[in-house]
Amino acid sequence: MIGWRGAWILVLSLCLFWVEPAFSKESGTVLLAEVYQRGIDVNQYLISEKYDGVRAVWDGKSLVTRAGNPIHAPAWFIKDFPQTALDGELWLGRGQFEALSGAVRNDIPVDAEWRGISYMVFELPNAKGDFAARAKRIIGIVNEANIPHLKAVRQFHVKNESELDSQLKKVVAAGGEGLMLHRADADYVTGRSNVLLKLKLLYDAEARVIEYVSGRGKYKGKLGALVVETPEGVRFKLGTGFSDAQRANPPAIGSLVTYSYRDVTKKGKPKFASFMRERHD
Repeated sequence: MIGWRGAWILVLSLCLFWVEPAFSKESGTVLLAEVYQRGIDVNQYLISEKYDGVRAVWDGKSLVTRAGNPIHAPAWFIKDFPQTALDGELWLGRGQFEALSGAVRNDIPVDAEWRGISYMVFELPNAKGDFAARAKRIIGIVNEANIPHLKAVRQFHVKNESELDSQLKKVVAAGGEGLMLHRADADYVTGRSNVLLKLKLLYDAEARVIEYVSGRGKYKGKLGALVVETPEGVRFKLGTGFSDAQRANPPAIGSLVTYSYRDVTKKGKPKFASFMRERHD
């Protein structure tokens, strides 16, 4: 039989055990976007630029990838970050993904490579309230932290699809990747969801490398194409977008790659698919 002090400790331990973490490194669950489809009421969404960066979650103590793997940021970069969990994108600038990816993948961070990187915050994991309220709270958190490289992603409204198209063209013309649309009235959710939509002139997705197809002609002895499989089980050949170095040393069998495409066929195969990069998180 335990006394009142032991009973109190037991109850407290159980309460702590059931507290839901802001982000689970084991699960690595974050919100992922669906592709924008014409005809929706765009007034119900907040719009932001789609940053071509590295997805990163701040769990209050450290940065991790969307899969929950550690990101080895310099101590000074995260020193004064808030204890509040944040979700966002590490970003070096438009068209700078390769340099950014190289810096982020280093187990020992190089200060000079991180000097131009910003953490663009667009979500508060497990926070209460709709997205419009969370977006306002993000601004407050970032302003209070007062860290130059910690930034709130700008969110804005558009009146109609014509205005949305104008914003997309403006961003793309400036070297941007596209736009994100987040339902203003949406509670916080994770996984693939249509509360978050991506709008691009070209779309991108991920697939797993299944096998290699040998090259011909000038690519003889090198990679001709990758046979890849989407999460839905659709297999297709990915044969363009590779550099000579990548054809000589292609992504490993079983690895995940990102590819761009314009549309999909009735059978779900991407049209005009082109290799973009290998995923390293």
